[in-house]
Amino acid sequence: MARFLHKEHIAKVAVVAVVGAGGAGLHQGLVALSTTTYERGSEGTVLGIFEKEVPKPVLDKEDYDRRMRNLAHVEEVIEASTATSTATTTPAKESLWPVTDAPYPLPGALLPFNRILAYYGNFYSTKMGALGEYPEDEMLSRLKAEAARWEAADPDTPVIPAIHYIVETAQGSPGKEGKYLLRMPDSQVDHALALAEKADGIVFLDFQVGLSDIRTEVPMYEEYFKRPEVHLGIDPEFYMKSGDAPGEVIGTMDAADVNWAAEYLAKLVRENNLPPKILIIHRFTQNMLTNYQNIKPLPEVQIVIEMDGWGEPAKKKNTYARVITPEPVQFTGFKIFYKNDLKPPSDRLMAPEEVLDLMPSPIYIQYQ
Repeated sequence: MARFLHKEHIAKVAVVAVVGAGGAGLHQGLVALSTTTYERGSEGTVLGIFEKEVPKPVLDKEDYDRRMRNLAHVEEVIEASTATSTATTTPAKESLWPVTDAPYPLPGALLPFNRILAYYGNFYSTKMGALGEYPEDEMLSRLKAEAARWEAADPDTPVIPAIHYIVETAQGSPGKEGKYLLRMPDSQVDHALALAEKADGIVFLDFQVGLSDIRTEVPMYEEYFKRPEVHLGIDPEFYMKSGDAPGEVIGTMDAADVNWAAEYLAKLVRENNLPPKILIIHRFTQNMLTNYQNIKPLPEVQIVIEMDGWGEPAKKKNTYARVITPEPVQFTGFKIFYKNDLKPPSDRLMAPEEVLDLMPSPIYIQYQ
């Protein structure tokens, strides 16, 4: 996973030579220094410490801003005169983007330096998405092929593959707790991690909390979120604050819920010296996410609002323009359904070039 840490932490490294008590043999190793105080044990003597500074990670703000403008289709206009040339930026389509009041991320942020291409689903189900529908080798091959298509459509933006695993699935029956959800065993989460490693990618753990809530459910998987490659997804469609069973009505989340999740992840980033996390929020109706203007992106957490409605291309574009474009948070995502997007009257899936032409261009792409 190291290749995804954009430019990582500064540290001092010491080369320590130790002679054993008997005077025979020399051991040399690299030690990360947290203090300059050392104890001399009876087992040996420290002969010398040679400090070497590792380059401090920095965020390339100029590149970050350039990429954010590109996502918002902001064109660089060169105004030439007889004496000088000056470059200005002009919004091509919509002044709401790029979002300018979100803080810069900490070094190591994946977005917008990369585009994430995720396969979604649950290993127990062949109907919830690509992860459970295809055999492992075929699924990984398909994921790799899709990533190549997106890199070809936008060569300036490297693609990171992702395993977007539904770790808690909404249920039609209440279960023992009356929460209408099913939690996946650790063995299945470990399988998701192993697949991501094979794909040289990252993992999203996705929550459909039913009649429970994210404050209860998400911390149950904290040990996974302490890993640098594990990120979070939440599906408001199955966040049943109304008390209805999942599937009877569409659920909802508020900005307060999103901010809680972001602050929870940010605390883990700070306490565990992690690169920034990504938080995905699914959306295809207005009421699935309320008070969007109160959502607060953090330096430690990058927030993506993903349009996950299905249908023919015109319908999907309309949904994106209605619930994503007018309510900017930070980044956007887009879901493509291999099967549902081909239901009549649709006869094709949207091509990467079409999706990239949306305003703004999604930086997170999910296939179900």
